[in-house]
Amino acid sequence: MKIILILALYVLLPIVIILLFNNFAWARKIGTVVMAYAIGIIFALTGFVHFDAGTVEAITFSKWQSTLMSVTVPLAIPLMLFNCDFKLWTKALPKTIWSLVGGIAAVLVAVVSGYFIFKNQQIPEFEKVAAMMTGIYTGGTMNFNALGFSLGVDKTVMATVLAFEMVLTTPYIFFIIGGGYKVFRKTLPYQDITKRGRKDDEVETKDVESYRGMFQKENVGGMFIGLGLSILFLAIGAGLALLLTGTLNELVVILTITTLSILASFFKKVRELPKTFELGMFFILIFSVIVASLFDIHSVNGASAMIGAFVGWVILLSMILHLIFCRIAKVSGDLFCVSQVALLCSPPFVPPVVGAMGNKKVLISGIVIGLVGYAMGTYLGVGLVYFLGLFA
Repeated sequence: MKIILILALYVLLPIVIILLFNNFAWARKIGTVVMAYAIGIIFALTGFVHFDAGTVEAITFSKWQSTLMSVTVPLAIPLMLFNCDFKLWTKALPKTIWSLVGGIAAVLVAVVSGYFIFKNQQIPEFEKVAAMMTGIYTGGTMNFNALGFSLGVDKTVMATVLAFEMVLTTPYIFFIIGGGYKVFRKTLPYQDITKRGRKDDEVETKDVESYRGMFQKENVGGMFIGLGLSILFLAIGAGLALLLTGTLNELVVILTITTLSILASFFKKVRELPKTFELGMFFILIFSVIVASLFDIHSVNGASAMIGAFVGWVILLSMILHLIFCRIAKVSGDLFCVSQVALLCSPPFVPPVVGAMGNKKVLISGIVIGLVGYAMGTYLGVGLVYFLGLFA
């Protein structure tokens, strides 16, 4: 019964958030994504979503959480891309490449320098830990798990590294979503080069996260068409992943649905479907509540403090170096933010940040950066193991 209640709240609370956003100025100032994350954190800290480890309830609930997270974002991405004008985005391609190259270079420098700084601190399987950090900060947990499995890393070490990564990365992401992007906008006061003129720019940025009229009869039909297309693209992506890899490979699924969604956006009728971005944000809010509810501060202990220090070094130095690089290349603050999130967390975390910033123009750039990170992360990690092995 408790599982059913929690799952119902995961779906119903985003509707409440949308209604609050529509009707109260204070809610619009906070933002829907921040409210969703706040609710998830409250769930986590109060133990509301906690089940005793190993019990049937815990296993069942964990499967439901994983299922919802794996479905909501693939459904959201097409909906959020449908009314983006890809022809405008191509103007930003050079800056996207600069931000991607700078981000990956910053991570590599931070990991390698951190390895030599913490080399004598008795961190177990340190070369492999460094490789996993490279993987997770260029492609997310998928690359982290792939590297851990392929390198034969002890599961306890993997759990410790991942726990510190979540504890230290989550507040940084919360900072960006909660308004920290404004700091980076001032540090990198450059325009997103995606416009061909004032009118085009207004079309691309108007009605960002405007939920008014979302539930009106004349908009429901268009939203259902958009949702149907999203489900179709997800099915195609899942089928292609099974055909090519034998599993529901996340990289193949996201790459497929993103490609199909971009192609669909070239059709005017698809681009003009009403409120698809907002419907996509509804799924992102579900995802945000669930992800935040997974936060577990008790999973970290003092015995593994050096791993935490190493992870903290990588996050801080890579952010500073990436920021300096973007300043030199005149990359905008918003593009920097989505690049950071795409590399540190993976593409599914890009839409929540875009929603919080209210800037759809950097959505495709963020997803592309995350997808390239997916593709490169495992290779970079494996290469780094052999490189650092020369100094072991």
